[in-house]
Amino acid sequence: MPVRKVLVVDDSPTERYFLVDLLTKKGYGVVTAENGQEAIEKSKSEKPDLILMDVVMPGQNGFQTTRAISKDPITQNIPIIMCTSKDQETDRIWGLRQGASDYLVKPVNPAELLKKIEALG
Repeated sequence: MPVRKVLVVDDSPTERYFLVDLLTKKGYGVVTAENGQEAIEKSKSEKPDLILMDVVMPGQNGFQTTRAISKDPITQNIPIIMCTSKDQETDRIWGLRQGASDYLVKPVNPAELLKKIEALG
């Protein structure tokens, strides 16, 4: 199924703007969330084709949010790509174990991100 709508989850307005700008210029519909709880709610209400998930956020972090979304029968089929500043191999492995499909380290390379999104479709 091609990716048409992307949920961008990041507490940084700068990162959200960067990802929204990149994705809308490529024709994707974009919805945003600023924290984990909002991401869980929007993953159910907006039914995105893909979620780009930050890890370091206030309250519920991206690992916890990814686990919640990937374990919920309503949202478990939505692929999640973690986009985070956490660059250790243990972080990447942990993110994938929580249910992420892929893991990118910030600053995100736009070409690499777009290639991964296209591969999902």
